Amino acid sequence: MVKNKKIPNGWERVKTDLIGNLLRGISYKKGDAINEPQEGYLPILRANNINGELNFSDLVYVPKKYIEDFQIIKAGDIVFAMSSGSKHLVGKSAVAKNDFDGSYGAFCSLLRINDLINKKYIAYIFKGNSYRKLISEIAKGTNINNLKREHILDFEISLPPLHEQNRIVAKIEELFSSLDNGIESLKTAQQQLKVYRQAVLKWAFEGKLTNKNVKDGELPAGWKWIQFGDVSNMCLGKMLDKVKNKGTPQPYLRNISVRWGTFVLSNLGKMKFEESEKEKYSLKKGDLVICEGGEPGRCAIWMSNEPMYIQKALHRVRMHSGYDAKYAFYFILFSALNGHLEKYFTGTTIKHLTGKELQKVTVTIPPTLDEQRRIVAEIESRLSVCDKIEESIEQSLKQSESLRQSILKKAFEGKLVPQDPSDEPASKLLERIKAEKEKNKKVKR
Repeated sequence: MVKNKKIPNGWERVKTDLIGNLLRGISYKKGDAINEPQEGYLPILRANNINGELNFSDLVYVPKKYIEDFQIIKAGDIVFAMSSGSKHLVGKSAVAKNDFDGSYGAFCSLLRINDLINKKYIAYIFKGNSYRKLISEIAKGTNINNLKREHILDFEISLPPLHEQNRIVAKIEELFSSLDNGIESLKTAQQQLKVYRQAVLKWAFEGKLTNKNVKDGELPAGWKWIQFGDVSNMCLGKMLDKVKNKGTPQPYLRNISVRWGTFVLSNLGKMKFEESEKEKYSLKKGDLVICEGGEPGRCAIWMSNEPMYIQKALHRVRMHSGYDAKYAFYFILFSALNGHLEKYFTGTTIKHLTGKELQKVTVTIPPTLDEQRRIVAEIESRLSVCDKIEESIEQSLKQSESLRQSILKKAFEGKLVPQDPSDEPASKLLERIKAEKEKNKKVKR
């Protein structure tokens, strides 16, 4: 027992080692594992199956001979990712809500809590900020992708009387249920915003934002479908070749530099451009920059007078007089969202939007530049409202996680539910657990 932290009367500070057993994961020959269920095999959880909750997708199955009875997962067991190629998975934990006829791999461990303790209470502790802080500190180490057994076994827990444990768990579940309902509503609102955004773009390019009497399936008078290449000049960027490239080093954009509607200008490289190439490969204010690969069609408008050039992974599109670049940007965005753009992609596994195909992309165009700009203004007016709502939702989602941690903090400080002086103190509970351990040791001898 640990006595270095102030806790409520009747509580005890203990190390995890005192109230549970940490079981090692099973090892097996890689060649014996299969990806589909089969008689005589059991599923194995790995680090990728553990992230706050247990997920049972992408399981492997190994022969039963590798698995001892005590390694079968039971309801209330807490499974930890002890090691992983992915640093963000290390230390993740999840509680088994039900018995699971399967086990866990060598890169995992299982904490089996003593039956005299409310197992859900302990599981919530490993979701709290104290444990998160521990994992965060471990992750700061160089090339540390392992959680050691002692990290878990020496982890300190504030243990209330059993009846108070039960009350705390009931209160946490009540509050979390309400919180989860709120989160679900926020996520539903996010989805509705996504649908509304697409609807706004659809109305825009059907002419319905500026022409209220347009019939379904028809375009307003004067509108027409034209190919993108007929209203713009296009150029693919320069191939990066450090040996062959000549000229003056200039900053250039790559595929990863272009996001939807914006640019990432940190850590730009430089490429040599000859004087004769500058006009062809440089950007002017108002140019539309479109990704050829990666996420084909992703684009943004260059709105700076600063010198900038493009690599071969990008198209520079310069609209003809009378055609608005923002109108073109939103049409490309709409075409990407509704799948219209995909029919112009080439390649099977790796998709590309070649210059030849980009020229063929069909666009609905109103007859005047003024109307294009009115449509852009209507789009941006509506989408800016969506952005503000989205920002509010994101903030609320972040606050919900903070509230969740606040609930857990109060729970483990004894501030979530009232104490009952008639509860048997945790010290008595620990005495029984110790006596049980001693008895088991003698039986094993």
